[in-house]
Amino acid sequence: MNNIIVLPLIIPIFTAVILVFLRNYIVVQRMITITTMIAVSIISFFLLELVQREGIIKLDFSGWKPPFGILFVADTFSVLMVLTSSIVTVFCLLYAFSTIGERHENMFIYSFVLLLVGGVNGSFLTGDIFNLFVCFEVMLMASYVLVALGGEKVQLRESLKYVLINVIGSSIFLIALAYLYSTVKTLNMAHIAERVAEAGQDPMLTTVALVLFIVFSLKAGLVLFFWLPGSYVVPPTAVQALFAALLTKVGVYALIRTFTLMFPHQPEVTHTIIGIFAGATIILGCMGALASRNVLTIAAYNIVIAVGFILIGLAVGTESAIAGSVYYLIHDMVAKALLFLLVGMMVYLTGEKLIDHMSGLIRNYPLFGWIYFLTMLALVGIPPLSGFVGKVLIGKGAIEAGSYVLLFLGFASSLVVLFSLLKIFLSSFFGETIITNEDKKPLPISSMASFVALALCMIAIGLGAEQLLVYVQNATNILVNPSIYIDAILSES
Repeated sequence: MNNIIVLPLIIPIFTAVILVFLRNYIVVQRMITITTMIAVSIISFFLLELVQREGIIKLDFSGWKPPFGILFVADTFSVLMVLTSSIVTVFCLLYAFSTIGERHENMFIYSFVLLLVGGVNGSFLTGDIFNLFVCFEVMLMASYVLVALGGEKVQLRESLKYVLINVIGSSIFLIALAYLYSTVKTLNMAHIAERVAEAGQDPMLTTVALVLFIVFSLKAGLVLFFWLPGSYVVPPTAVQALFAALLTKVGVYALIRTFTLMFPHQPEVTHTIIGIFAGATIILGCMGALASRNVLTIAAYNIVIAVGFILIGLAVGTESAIAGSVYYLIHDMVAKALLFLLVGMMVYLTGEKLIDHMSGLIRNYPLFGWIYFLTMLALVGIPPLSGFVGKVLIGKGAIEAGSYVLLFLGFASSLVVLFSLLKIFLSSFFGETIITNEDKKPLPISSMASFVALALCMIAIGLGAEQLLVYVQNATNILVNPSIYIDAILSES
């Protein structure tokens, strides 16, 4: 039964290879891709229920027991991330089928999307920090291609910046792993946590932890996000949505796992730095969102703001704050995917990216306009939508810890998010319509279906908070009590 853990990684990767041989059969590629992701979503849900019922489960490859072999681990936190990413990918693919165009479909875009998802799921499920590096590279290699796919000048420019910064980040990651292994003589996450707890987190280990923090911050878009606004807005809309929903969240997941499991012993150093970076990220992200008039760039800076807000929970470190970060992660994966699909559709319908050149969209596309309004409310944290519960829990944790500066920055950022998204809504959806009846493009049915489905997911995450909190609290319990994870992995059974 434990073999099910590896399926969210290997099924997308194997399917990606198969699709290479079906280049000329676009419809078949679409059917296989969407079927694969639906299957992965079902498997992930089954795995979540299994973990909830039986506790943490692990898979030791080739029978090598921890800490010596390759290890995959499924706990509630990791499986919640896998399930959410898989569901979001299904709806992004549904949008892509009607908008991506045959030119991109003939360039193996679905293969690279599946490789991206495989790398993301592997990053969530691995129990070995070196394999985290490997899964990161699988994810990044696919993203390199997706950023540049299409060969437009702006894509090539941004892809060079994107590849360069991630290659530097990966090199630093390897150096940090070398120092870590030379110090604790293991790369198994649970074993690292045990060794660090036994030896004490001395200055050398704290330094390694901070180097890992820089690497994961780079990938999450925490302060070091200068590459993000340009790189995330040049691929096709469906790919933008996947990047917004998944890529930065893998970095956030790695930060949470690292500083709750392996290096939680010097919070006065590590968590203080995380808090400073989170606050600075929120401030800089807010400045970018307020300054821009480009709908895609505004959406990109909203990713940055959300990353800073989520990591307030990690910096504060209380149980309520960690629970809020986990809950808000789930919400943000869904909401950011929907936001990017919506603004991408705005660009498709109008041919414009600046809000000053758009107006009156709600007259021609009323349901589309009100779904955007609903998404805006969810991202601001208006009850009973999906963003509300996570913000309340993070705020509660910040009050418990006396982190009033972070509390102020976090909730002030909600006003900036409201303002930045509201200026799109008022400028682009109201006023005289710029689209004549002759120029009006129909909204593709599959795109509209993806909007409605993701909007319903946001509503369900908000209204179903009581049911979802059962899983979130279980995930939080493991994060704030790392001995549960360590015992589950290193026990002889």
